[in-house]
Amino acid sequence: MKDKIKLFDPVFGKEEERALLSALKSKFWASGAGSGNVGKFEEQFRKYIGTKACIAVNNGTSALHLALSLLNIKGKEVILPSLSFVSTAHAILYNGGKPVFVDIDPITLCIDHTQIEEQINSKTSAVMPVHFAGFACNLDSIRKTSNKHRVSIIEDAAHAAGTVYKNKKIGTHGEAVCFSFHPVKNLAMPTGGAITLNGKEISSRENTLKIRRWCGISNRHDSSYDITQLGWNFYMNEFSAAIGIEQLKKLDLLNKNRKKIAKRYHTEIKIVQKMPYDDGCSYHFYWICVKNRERFMQKMNSVGIETGIHYRPIHTMSMYQKYKAQLPNTTMIGNSIVSLPTHLNLTDDDISRIIDNVNKFSS
Repeated sequence: MKDKIKLFDPVFGKEEERALLSALKSKFWASGAGSGNVGKFEEQFRKYIGTKACIAVNNGTSALHLALSLLNIKGKEVILPSLSFVSTAHAILYNGGKPVFVDIDPITLCIDHTQIEEQINSKTSAVMPVHFAGFACNLDSIRKTSNKHRVSIIEDAAHAAGTVYKNKKIGTHGEAVCFSFHPVKNLAMPTGGAITLNGKEISSRENTLKIRRWCGISNRHDSSYDITQLGWNFYMNEFSAAIGIEQLKKLDLLNKNRKKIAKRYHTEIKIVQKMPYDDGCSYHFYWICVKNRERFMQKMNSVGIETGIHYRPIHTMSMYQKYKAQLPNTTMIGNSIVSLPTHLNLTDDDISRIIDNVNKFSS
């Protein structure tokens, strides 16, 4: 059998190796204050996105948790899609809120913006759109609805580092936008995440998040400090930041090549229901929908091609079934979606092999 094609596979070079070794030899491996490489990464990512503030954290789940902590959602509702990683919903529960699931657009698999307004009531605090697989949500329509009803927007951009919407990068639109830098993401780290801030009172919110990411520590002077509020141990380490600085330099090129792969998939895969092509999308992965998914994935695996499922809808999980929701598009997609590789360790022959076998086994 030919070498196995992985669904996800981090791309790195000598630059990341040197940066990692430099951080190791420095013996300065972590700081809750966010100095060193963490501070450099925050500033460079802020400039790359084009936003006013960036707070680096230890993972995307922490980013969602912290961002929602700004809103005081205890006892309130937050609207979100069910087709996402469970952290999107967990972050609401961490903060004492109630998730309200709405259906997805069957073409983009992002939240169906037309259904948001139907679920807004006096208890609604925020909307959490998810830029699914790197495809941007319809933020203009979501913002219009949120402004009308005076609810906040916290974006889950875990898949969307480098995604562009209306000529601006994702990260410049919502009040807080949350990124994940897991090893399989477009911008990869051993573990990492970030929050970008927009709108009003940015300096105050930035300071609050930096206090909360480090156990509530504030007013620090040398070895003296105070605790003014509850916080968590959510700061980023120096090794992740060092790798992230190098990954950021390559992100646009990596995403450009992901788009080339996605364009071939979109053009050459004969399945009807598949991910659209959009030049602004960063294509964290490419999805298709197939009949008899289990058989299809087994067949692909038998020829050395790894596929995945992103995701089982959150509202079908045992823990979340009490938040009753009728979501026909989400259910249909959740039963048939399959993820294909788009990482940059794929050769042209690998891509052709994937396309040929998808067409063979999905027919």
